[in-house]
Amino acid sequence: MAKITLDNLAHSYLPNPASEDDYALKELNHDWVDGEAYALLGASGCGKSTLLNIISGLLQPSQGRILFDGQDVTHAPTAERNIAQVFQFPVVYDTMTVRDNLAFPLRNRGAKADYIAQRVNSIAQMIGMEAELDRKARGLTADAKQKISLGRGMVREDVNALLFDEPLTVIDPHMKWELRTQLKALHHQFGHTMIYVTHDQTEALTFADKVVVMHGGRVVQIGTPQELFERPEHTFVGYFIGSPGMNLLPARIDGTKAYVDGNEIALGRAYGGVQGNVQIGIRPEFARLSDEGLPVKVRRVEDVGRHKIVRAEFMGQALNIIAEEGEDIGADKTCVVFDPAHVNVYADDWRVNGEAA
Repeated sequence: MAKITLDNLAHSYLPNPASEDDYALKELNHDWVDGEAYALLGASGCGKSTLLNIISGLLQPSQGRILFDGQDVTHAPTAERNIAQVFQFPVVYDTMTVRDNLAFPLRNRGAKADYIAQRVNSIAQMIGMEAELDRKARGLTADAKQKISLGRGMVREDVNALLFDEPLTVIDPHMKWELRTQLKALHHQFGHTMIYVTHDQTEALTFADKVVVMHGGRVVQIGTPQELFERPEHTFVGYFIGSPGMNLLPARIDGTKAYVDGNEIALGRAYGGVQGNVQIGIRPEFARLSDEGLPVKVRRVEDVGRHKIVRAEFMGQALNIIAEEGEDIGADKTCVVFDPAHVNVYADDWRVNGEAA
C-alpha cells in the first residue's frame, strides 16, 4: 500500500499548451492517504481517466510529479510501480482457463503453488466463479470476463494501489451491487489503497471513504459522502450529487438574509459583501411546501415509494422539493420554505463560508 502524492500535477494533450484551457487536467496538489478507498467521480471528459493513467504510469504528465510514499515515480514504468489496474472493458487471456487467468499475476512473481491455489479459490468465491475455474475464458460472456479481470486485479495482496477504471460498465445491475460489496470487504480486510473511477454517483458513494469530484479537468471537492451532500464546495457538486440535485437560485446576500427576486430567505450564517455571480443552493431534502414563503407553482408530484418528489417552478426556473410519503400536498401549498441551516451561498460557483449568526 502507498500514500499517493500529486505534486503540481497537470496534463495537456497539446504539444504547446498556451493557457489553462489547453489542459485536460488542471494543476493538482493533493495527498491521498495510504490505505484509503477513493472514487474519482465526474461526467465524461472531466479528466478522471487521465489522472488514473498518470498514477498507473500509462501516461506521462506535462508537468509536476507523482510520488508513492515519498518516492518520485513520475517517469517510472508501470511495471515498477507495483500497482494493479482493471479497465472498463475486460482484458483476459482467452486460451487460458479462469483458474490460470486468476493465477497469472502470482505465477509471474514466483509465488508458491499452495499460496496461489488459496488466493485463486478465495478470489473465485468472491467473484462467484468457483464453478467456472476450469473453463477456458473463450466463449464466456462479457460480464464473466470482466469478473475475471476484477479478480486478477485483486489477487495480489502486496500492491501499492488497486486502480479501477469504470470496471462495472458491462456487469449486470445485481452483480454490480455484489461486486461493489466485495470490493469494499476486500478493502476493509487488506487495507489496500484503492482508486475507483466512475461517472455513477451511487457507485462512488457506496464504495469510497473519500470521493474526489472532478469537473472540467479540476478537482472541485474531496470529501466523505456526507460532506459532499451537506456542504458542496462547488455548484457542480451540488448538482451532480443527489437525486434530484441541489436547487440553485440567483440571489442577493445581506448579512443573514438572502433576497431572491425580492423575497426574503433566512440564512443560518452571516455573510459580508458577497460579489460575483451569487446564488443560494438548497437540497430538495431541506425544502418544504408551505402556505407562506417563496411563491411557486407545483407542476407535478412523483411518488417514488419512500418519499415524493415535488416538481415546482419559481419564475420559470425548476425547483425540486422532497415531501414525506404521507404528506398532504393541498391546493393551499403554493409556497416553499428552506431550512436556514442548510442554505449554502455561492459566488462564481464556489461556496462562501459565512460566520456564526
